[in-house]
Amino acid sequence: MLSLDRVYLAGGRLQSVVRKTDMLFAPALSRNSQVYLKTENLQKTGSFKIRGSYFKMSTLSEEEKAKGVVACSAGNHAQGVALAAQKFGMEATIFLPSTAPISKIEATRQQGANIRLADGVYDDAYREAIAYREETGGVFLHPFDDEDVIAGQGTVALEIVDQLPEVEAVVVPVGGGGLISGIAYTIKSLRPECKVYGVQASGADSMKQSLQEKHCCHRDSVSTFADGIAVKKPGNITFDICSRYVDGIVTVSDDEIATAILTLMEQQKLVAEGAGAVAVAAVMFNKLPLHGKTVCAVVSGGNIDVNILSKVINRGLMTSGRLTHLTISLLDKPGQLQAVSTIIAQEGANVIRVQYTPGGENMDICGCYLKISMETKNHEHLQSIRQSLTRSGFTLCD
Repeated sequence: MLSLDRVYLAGGRLQSVVRKTDMLFAPALSRNSQVYLKTENLQKTGSFKIRGSYFKMSTLSEEEKAKGVVACSAGNHAQGVALAAQKFGMEATIFLPSTAPISKIEATRQQGANIRLADGVYDDAYREAIAYREETGGVFLHPFDDEDVIAGQGTVALEIVDQLPEVEAVVVPVGGGGLISGIAYTIKSLRPECKVYGVQASGADSMKQSLQEKHCCHRDSVSTFADGIAVKKPGNITFDICSRYVDGIVTVSDDEIATAILTLMEQQKLVAEGAGAVAVAAVMFNKLPLHGKTVCAVVSGGNIDVNILSKVINRGLMTSGRLTHLTISLLDKPGQLQAVSTIIAQEGANVIRVQYTPGGENMDICGCYLKISMETKNHEHLQSIRQSLTRSGFTLCD
């Protein structure tokens, strides 16, 4: 059974294996609270998952170790299992969804694990992993619905309380619920007055739905670029623990997650993946009652696929109002572009792209559309530019 002694036991066994990741003050993330970041994105293998994987394997008998382990993962658990198995000299066969980032797949392969790809998302990989376990007799190492795995993840909370004893609220990413279960159980055992909140992507909110409905709910599909928390159904153990110890779960959109990733890079010089940034997004967009509190937001992972990083940054710039587009209807005559450019320059924005399109059948025969892409400071800055153009007689089309 999960107990505080079990979490401390895990902490002892992990001392020489994992890093005690930094707790960083991040004043730029919120004007209303004192925010600190628990940087598990800087953990070995780039996420907290090594904690639960290693501790679980440390509890296996020699007979079980000889059979090898079977696991399924969206990527981070796979790397944790692969590294832990390597340290124990065990064979590991890991099923990953075909949608997992190539970087995570290759990083797992480099740790010496046998890789099997399954069509679909995490839940599809889970079904294939269970079938393989039945065939081979290996030990299945669940990514979240296992009390020893949860105890391993709970060691994050031991470090939080040690590094930030005045903490009043801990905000945690949620997929299947292993991390928040370990953190919530441990925090509430040590500091019952401290709040523990979970955050999910709005397109993968199975734990939030389950807590609302008071039973484990299964989503038919999930939709989010935060692949590490794209889980259709929480675990039975994690659902029970969250029901008892978690103070609430909120959701954030993919746009809000992208903005959080961008902000972490710019303000804190930290690289976070989508799943790792959801807690920060919830803080930034005021999704939780954190006013005046000392808050720890867990950045759970940093294994973002570089192939989508530019897209995420671009989306974050647009969501925060720093990359904007205007379409202006005007007469095609000398001086119009100069007039528009002068207004934008006076407002302090930077034009990065201009596209000219002749007018359509419903416009003046000498009309045209001018689409301008700009770097701006924020949404208020864009609104000021729009007002200046309108006052000068230009017609905005969006």
